[in-house]
Amino acid sequence: MELAVSVSGLRKDFGAVKAVRGVDLEVQTGEVLALLGPNGAGKTTIVEILEGYQTASAGKIAVLGHDPRHDRRRMLERVGIVLQETAVEQFLTVREVLRRRASYYPHPRDPDAVIDLVGLGEKSGARVRTLSGGLQRRLDLGLALIGDPELLFLDEPTTGFDPNARREAWDIVRSLTGEGRTVLLTTHYMDEAQVLADRVAVIAKGVIVASGTPDSIGGRDTGTAKVRFVLPEQAASTAELGLADTHLSVSPIDGRRMIEVDTDSPTPLLHRLTSWAVAHDIELEGLEVARPSLEDVYLSLTAEDKA
Repeated sequence: MELAVSVSGLRKDFGAVKAVRGVDLEVQTGEVLALLGPNGAGKTTIVEILEGYQTASAGKIAVLGHDPRHDRRRMLERVGIVLQETAVEQFLTVREVLRRRASYYPHPRDPDAVIDLVGLGEKSGARVRTLSGGLQRRLDLGLALIGDPELLFLDEPTTGFDPNARREAWDIVRSLTGEGRTVLLTTHYMDEAQVLADRVAVIAKGVIVASGTPDSIGGRDTGTAKVRFVLPEQAASTAELGLADTHLSVSPIDGRRMIEVDTDSPTPLLHRLTSWAVAHDIELEGLEVARPSLEDVYLSLTAEDKA
């Protein structure tokens, strides 16, 4: 597929501080890539270089075929940006801000349609200074969408949103990608990355330490699984269930015992458990199979970065 973003050998030095240390990154047209990393890892620096706000110390960069350093004006005509903090005229109304921003683009979206899209219909005549933090982030998203961009840079776009507003924002992003648009997202919310991203890239100490789909990164899909269930009262011991040769732990829960088994082969283990339960006409309470979550993998990959 055509690349919306191509980065090769990207470095950024701030004096003696090496913020980005040779990053290679590609974003396919029409996909959502989530760039994850702790504060200070380099992700915001990378995004700001792609947006043209900073200049790289070294490396090759192409954003929609443009070099952000030398062709930023033409690039920005095709790009929408949600920064962590956006300076908006506080005494203008929501509609006035969006109409003025629309005038900067050759083929903008209709401001009133964007107002409805980001859920500000009831606040269209309100002055920006009266908006709550969450409503201002909705306006930030509207400002990013007004130019009808092919590529969206979303830098922690749902910070300050309540759970309902976050899910509404997710729906907006899904609708945009459904139209073939591309999104580069930074977020500290692992559920947001899990829901929205086609791929994730984790950065630590200025380098990409892992990339892949949310379900496979860091071996999530093949790593050790945990099988949990409440030990039935009818079972004299875990050995009776065929667990004599397994690594398990037992935790008390409401006077009963919660069993947790670590296994690389959950299917045959489940077969043993469920065969015993069916033979004894017993329902295994709390039965579940869990692999490492995206957050588990992220914390493991970035643990050294925080050390």
